[in-house]
Amino acid sequence: MPVNFAMAVMSTTEFLLWAAFGFVFWKKNLQRRFPAVSTYLALRVSSMPILLSLLYLQARPNGHAEFYFPLYFYGYWGVYVASAVILYFICLEIFRAALAPYAGLMRLATVVFRWAALISLVLSLSSVSYSHQGILLIPVVAVALMRAASILEICLLAFLCLSMNALRLGVRDVAFGIALGFGMMSANDFIMSALWNPHIALSAPIQLINQGAVLFTIGVWITYCALPEKVAKPVILAPNSAIYRWNEIAAALGHGTKVAVPQPANSFFLSDVEKVVDKVLTRSQLQGNETK
Repeated sequence: MPVNFAMAVMSTTEFLLWAAFGFVFWKKNLQRRFPAVSTYLALRVSSMPILLSLLYLQARPNGHAEFYFPLYFYGYWGVYVASAVILYFICLEIFRAALAPYAGLMRLATVVFRWAALISLVLSLSSVSYSHQGILLIPVVAVALMRAASILEICLLAFLCLSMNALRLGVRDVAFGIALGFGMMSANDFIMSALWNPHIALSAPIQLINQGAVLFTIGVWITYCALPEKVAKPVILAPNSAIYRWNEIAAALGHGTKVAVPQPANSFFLSDVEKVVDKVLTRSQLQGNETK
């Protein structure tokens, strides 16, 4: 099979998988829980056939490339920047969904997450070389934005994996599945950027590997959305658990409230109380005998 034909088939398959993902996602009304993911899906499904058509038209011999190439260039990088911005909101959305049962922790963690996202954005943009002029600066800034979003996605996935038991988050939860997919796609992007060569053509074999990883990731998302989701049960925390204490403390921060954190009873204290009660009862019995 020629490489060009294989890339065309895989690109068409990718669009069909995005459409299938959107169909399953919207059919199960997951847009109510993840509106940012719904926006990202709508952007990919609507823009991909247009960009593929422009790419095909500008690549044709004597196909007025001077007209179609600017349309493809600005369209591609415009969608790329919009996707990077939406990814920030997706990370925040998944983060809040994972911490939804813990209102105090969710409020405090949301503030921390926003500061972390801002710092990541500033560091990524500060590392950009602004020596490029004109339209050449657009891809550099766009890649920096996507790199910052990718770092957040990988950190979010690592956080969910490490705190899954504490947060009572199941492996089959859609929030974890979405985070898993974006984490896989970000890891693939970092690997590809390390192996990237500006002279690599779109039909190079390495592009097939990259495209295959994208197809597999979309397949993971479709599987998570298609599986029947477990009925959410209310999370009941033990008063002496660490996450309960942290949630109470986080809920009180900023409200000037003194938090009474429950502590486990001390066995030595109880034994002292029993001794005092025994002494009082013994003394009362002696006084009663003397009176008689």
